[in-house]
Amino acid sequence: MQVRGVRLHGAGDLRLEEFKIPEIKEDEILLKVISDSICMSTWKEVKLGKEHIRVPENIDTNPVIVGHEFSGIIAQVGEKWKKEYTPGERFVVLPGIPGQMGAPGYSYEYFGGAVTYCIIPNDVIEKDCLLHYDGNTFYEVSVAEPMYCIIGGYNSNFHTDDLSYDHYKGTKKGGNILILGGCGPMGLGAVSYALAMENKPGMVVVTDISEERIEHAKKVISVEEAAQKGVKLLYINTSNINKEVKELLSLTDGKGYDDVFVYAPIQSVAETGNRVLAFDGCMNLFAGPSDSQFSASMNLYDSHYKKTKIIGSSGGIRSDLEEALALISAEKINPSVMITHVGGINSIVDATLHLPEIPGGKKLAYIQFDMPLTAIEDFKELGKTDLLYAKLADACDRHNGLWNKDAEDILLDHFNVEV
Repeated sequence: MQVRGVRLHGAGDLRLEEFKIPEIKEDEILLKVISDSICMSTWKEVKLGKEHIRVPENIDTNPVIVGHEFSGIIAQVGEKWKKEYTPGERFVVLPGIPGQMGAPGYSYEYFGGAVTYCIIPNDVIEKDCLLHYDGNTFYEVSVAEPMYCIIGGYNSNFHTDDLSYDHYKGTKKGGNILILGGCGPMGLGAVSYALAMENKPGMVVVTDISEERIEHAKKVISVEEAAQKGVKLLYINTSNINKEVKELLSLTDGKGYDDVFVYAPIQSVAETGNRVLAFDGCMNLFAGPSDSQFSASMNLYDSHYKKTKIIGSSGGIRSDLEEALALISAEKINPSVMITHVGGINSIVDATLHLPEIPGGKKLAYIQFDMPLTAIEDFKELGKTDLLYAKLADACDRHNGLWNKDAEDILLDHFNVEV
């Protein structure tokens, strides 16, 4: 069948084009993609091309479909899977496929999120990477996938016991959490999860160097909301601090932070995180660097005497995604805090190529139609001359300026997308 999608042909060579995909085999499933959020990891992929660890060598002749944070409906089911899946039902794809480096959006000719229809192969289905979904939105699934990475990061941290050699999974209950560079979309997701998780911290400190991002963060996840959930939340603009380490430590009365998450792949940020760790503290390099030689100075004395630990996390496992979906369904977290822009399939190439330069948070693309990438905060002004944007602005105003089901329904109805 003829499809329309965004494919990577080489480093920096990203194209929206029409191409054919084959008929599905008896052990495959055809997916109709409705939404896909654009990940910074895709920008890194495009920047590196085949030098990226997940991208095949032959993309110049066999380009891959990008996009791995996608949702939609099942369009066609091969004979092997007809007892398990039904055409018309909604789906969730686990992007991190167990036991392999290849992933949707990086490694497959016909399997990715930035395309009107894609094919999920048998081996991926057999590894339980196609989940059933009974929710009533598509965008929440698209941003549930970055949330699963965030949850995977929290679960990757660990602590120890002086009386045994046991390692205890997760962040320390009642402890201090520091999220460095945390007012971007992923950082806000991390804050949202900290307020909803079972072993809540006592305090969460979030840093950034942009007052604009900090003010936006305070609006969508307020200090008052955190206090109601039993967590002290502080937003700190580190560009205004002369002695950053001293100031951050003073917020903990000198104890330090039990769990530190580095959400900006910058040497000085990582070094700051390492220097403010508490005894038995764990620092997670969450932000993936594009430089394979990325390094920073770490305090190994503290690693020896204070039992500090440094780890990295990328992606997660199925249970992390299931937890994200359950928390979203129970309205314990609101993934909409991550979304600041909405567009159509035609916006993906330019948005991906220039992602670091575009302000705001997550860029959400709807795949079945064209629409310029538009900031939610611009809907009202555009609505003065365009009824669609006026409707979208009203819907977002009713939800604290955030993207929501009403807005999604308005958009899908306007473009006659069958779901």
